Amino acid sequence: MTPTAEAGPSLRTSRKVALASLVGTTIEWYDFFIFGTAAALVFNQIFFPEFDPVTGTLAAFGSFAVGFIARPIGGAVFAHYGDRIGRKPMLVWSLLMMGTATALMGLLPGYDAIGVWAPVLLVLLRFAQGFGVGGEWGGAALMAVEHAPAHRRGFYGSWPQVGVPAGLLLGTGAFAILSATLTDEQFVAWGWRIPFLVSVVLIAVGMWIRLTVSESPVFQETLDAKSAARSRCSTPCAPTRRRSRSPRARSSPPTPPSTSARSGSSPTPPPTSGTSARRSSTPTRRSARPTSR
Repeated sequence: MTPTAEAGPSLRTSRKVALASLVGTTIEWYDFFIFGTAAALVFNQIFFPEFDPVTGTLAAFGSFAVGFIARPIGGAVFAHYGDRIGRKPMLVWSLLMMGTATALMGLLPGYDAIGVWAPVLLVLLRFAQGFGVGGEWGGAALMAVEHAPAHRRGFYGSWPQVGVPAGLLLGTGAFAILSATLTDEQFVAWGWRIPFLVSVVLIAVGMWIRLTVSESPVFQETLDAKSAARSRCSTPCAPTRRRSRSPRARSSPPTPPSTSARSGSSPTPPPTSGTSARRSSTPTRRSARPTSR
């Protein structure tokens, strides 16, 4: 174990990582939840105008559900590569994926402009949102816990959880302000796009905070241990073992010649079964005589 891992991360580092996890999860859940608000308010008119209002709203909520389907898939993929590449790169990619998908939603033309491609692209971008938030959730909690002191891991691990209601309040508040300040025509025409485009600024702030955070000490310790194991078991070890066996084979003493070979006589044949039986029975009779006396 390295001295850094033994001493543990400093309190300042733990708080910085917890804050970065909180900001990142807040931004990603803001992006995740504004889709649901827009689906309830305007998506039936923008992307599903061919249906009646009720069916269009249900179709909009169906696209909203795609994000929940993508979440476990994103969590599994980001967890796999997080154990191989590192926690920090995966968190950066999850935030970048979520922000890019949200910004593209704000720029996506409606059904009147590109036809059926509008809802298709909307569903694909929603899948990317769910994929990104799936990787963000587990990675942010893991990052906060692995940087936390041993006796406060539960406390610091709860910080990413605060990002869920914070993102919900932030997204709902943004739509509430726009609904109160814009007319219905303005809101349907372009006002609903503003919360999606504002996500670019939030993602930039989150990326700046996240890039200043160091890699997880637990992952770094595991990576160092694997590197040390590979260096001990590298390919030059194999010839050394082969060379160490050959001198022992060459330096083994020769087998001494037998007595019959030195005297020149032929070797004594092995006794027959009858002779060996008589010899084995003779000591038994001699040992029995003193007992009878």
